[in-house]
Amino acid sequence: MTTETVTPQNGVSMTPTAIEHARGQLRKNPDMAGIRLGTKKSGCSGFKYMTDFVAEPGSDDLAFQVAEDVTVYVSHQDLPMISGTEVDFITEGVNSTFEFRNPNAKAECGCGESFAV
Repeated sequence: MTTETVTPQNGVSMTPTAIEHARGQLRKNPDMAGIRLGTKKSGCSGFKYMTDFVAEPGSDDLAFQVAEDVTVYVSHQDLPMISGTEVDFITEGVNSTFEFRNPNAKAECGCGESFAV
């Protein structure tokens, strides 16, 4: 299996806060290679973001090296919808979550769970 590596400017980037969170999670799970960012048909706007920590990239994944020790994997199929997306990690009260800033999103639902391209 080969994985193509591309620069974050052409695909996906993460804020320093998101990188720190991902780094901490990857340290807790040393058998994980990185994070897969994808989409799934869902919600009132059409698609929702999916994130998973993965042990190895998929056969059609592109690898975005967002830090020396943090890699984000995106499938060729999902890349057109999320290329240019910046991933942040926010904490509000006792809740923490990844937040996505996607320049391709033409609409988002009111609850922030889904988007349309």
